[in-house]
Amino acid sequence: MAKKKKKSKGKKLPRTFVKFVSKHPDLVAAHDEMAKAVDATGPLDAKTCSLIKIGVCVGAGLESALRSHVRRARANGAKKAEIEQAIFQAMNTCGFPATVAAWSWAQDQM
Repeated sequence: MAKKKKKSKGKKLPRTFVKFVSKHPDLVAAHDEMAKAVDATGPLDAKTCSLIKIGVCVGAGLESALRSHVRRARANGAKKAEIEQAIFQAMNTCGFPATVAAWSWAQDQM
């Protein structure tokens, strides 16, 4: 069962997320199990997976998820420069504005 409130290095999680977790703990637990299964499917380490997920978030324009994955990447040993490089990889594909927005969201988490 998922915890009702989580904190990540002193940062509060979004209220909507906390409310969802408290209201639907079984869905959150199932989601967490799926995430673990996906991470275990191949040879990539946790840091590399975190950096890939940051790139996916840039492409999809997912601010909250990007912030979460930046925190996770840092917890998995990613340096600020590595996170920025992962974000910058999206520039030619996703565009300059999306990249700058993602970069600013990441700065708030680092």
